Amino acid sequence: MKFCFLVLFPFVTSLFLSPLGAEKSKHKWVNLFNGKDLSGWHNPYSHGEFKVVKGVIELIANKKFFLAYDQKFSDFILEAEIKLPEGKANSGFLFRSQKRENGSMFGYQAEVDGSDRNWSGGLYDEGRRGWIHPKKPIVNPYNDEHWKKDRSGAFKRSDWNHYKIRCLGEHIQIWVNGVKTTDLKDSTDAKGFIAIQHHGEKGQVYRFKNIKILEL
Repeated sequence: MKFCFLVLFPFVTSLFLSPLGAEKSKHKWVNLFNGKDLSGWHNPYSHGEFKVVKGVIELIANKKFFLAYDQKFSDFILEAEIKLPEGKANSGFLFRSQKRENGSMFGYQAEVDGSDRNWSGGLYDEGRRGWIHPKKPIVNPYNDEHWKKDRSGAFKRSDWNHYKIRCLGEHIQIWVNGVKTTDLKDSTDAKGFIAIQHHGEKGQVYRFKNIKILEL
């Protein structure tokens, strides 16, 4: 046992003193939403309502808009929860996204699909290329191979859903309720805003909570 201790002790010590160990200890989870108000968030659009009700962000609108976090992020793990309203609804989490001069947002979006298509957790390029994964049309060889039944069934239509988005360099991964739905490489955007979407259905309330980030 003494011999094992002598061998392991320098290894453990070097782990904590090494640049890698220091880097890991430097980063911590940060709450992007404090549960009380929308400090640090802004609406770049001229329409759309947003408020905090009992620790939940509520978005209301008659046209599509995104509520954006002020800071840009590059490499990170983002976690959040969303609940769609009943009826026609569609939403998403923008990440590494960009803003045009008129305030409209575009870029990577982790899809929240309330339709029978069941593409929640897919990767959509908002305002630019459209669907990246899965691909249109619904039935095609790519989807047969890369959009399995467990992915299409991960989202709970009438309940809260947990999303995790991981970006490291060009590697993008998305999980819905613990099921990995997207895992691919795309180098279009390396840094940008995080934002939450109201798709524009009149009278519908979109709800978000527990939004936090770990920079990598």
